[in-house]
Amino acid sequence: MRRRTSAHARVHLMRAGGLLAAIGALALCVMLSVSVGAKPIPLATVADALWNFDGGYDQSVIFELRLPRTILGVFVGMALGLAGALMQALTRNPLADPGVLGINAGAAAAVVVAIFVFGLTSVSAYVWFAFLGAAVAAVAVYTLGARGRSGATPIRLALAGTAVGAVLMGFIHGVIVTNNFVFDQIRFWQVGSLVGRDIGIFLKILPFLLVGIVVALFLGPALNAIALGEDLAAALGAHINRTRLVTALAIVLLCGGATAAAGPIGFVGLTVPHVARAIVGPDQRWLLPYSAVLAAILLTGADTLGRVVLPNGELEVGIITALVGAPVFIALVRRTKMASL
Repeated sequence: MRRRTSAHARVHLMRAGGLLAAIGALALCVMLSVSVGAKPIPLATVADALWNFDGGYDQSVIFELRLPRTILGVFVGMALGLAGALMQALTRNPLADPGVLGINAGAAAAVVVAIFVFGLTSVSAYVWFAFLGAAVAAVAVYTLGARGRSGATPIRLALAGTAVGAVLMGFIHGVIVTNNFVFDQIRFWQVGSLVGRDIGIFLKILPFLLVGIVVALFLGPALNAIALGEDLAAALGAHINRTRLVTALAIVLLCGGATAAAGPIGFVGLTVPHVARAIVGPDQRWLLPYSAVLAAILLTGADTLGRVVLPNGELEVGIITALVGAPVFIALVRRTKMASL
């Protein structure tokens, strides 16, 4: 018994050390994100600007352009990583991502309505439409998936999300191909980007992201119980339907806020939870914080890489995450058998 307790303590110590190392890597990515760009700024200048602001050109670039973009990237990455892990746990589907529950399609459809019907053209103007669209799509999916005696089972939620997403994408494409104005306005948002997002946009979605992050991190024990099976979870005292509802609410807050501000960024919510699962196993108490930090590293790193990969201009972060995430995900699938959730 003493040997088992000691081994258990060592495992937790190693996981905690790994999480601290990941947080340190994230801090380095943040510094690089603020430093790297069309005008490189030395790390020493970045560090000095954080403590001694003198209103110089470099410091104005740091505080007005790069720092807001970097902070938004960190929170959007955390939100997408947590949302992906929650979706995979909720639907017990290792291929689940924000598209499975129709949230990306709902946000995009609402943005199309904002541009086509109301003539809104700025991100700050239609960010609320995107958030509302994501929430409405999630409610519609849950309502459809909960009909019947079996209730909102993982399979029914996935099927309802696929159906709702297909209908919404049909509407989106129908408007885009017939209206050049809507196409011009939405094309950069739909790719997924952090460019042009000021601190005002971040402050609008921050309360929703904070609530979603906190709720998600506290869901670990309940999701561990549900992973044992509904009958055993109920016998252990788990509130299955309540846990599913709270998990779905956290997903809406996280995906809705992230998608509203940065657009539908792919492969982060799909790939990162698998990387975290390969490091710490299926324990949601560790999987969720690891997914949050690793996703923030991926998104800020991808955004930084997108600024320097082309000699003139930059690639949007959604393109970089797809180019990086797809090979990583394929490698994970080829090297290890994908766990059943």
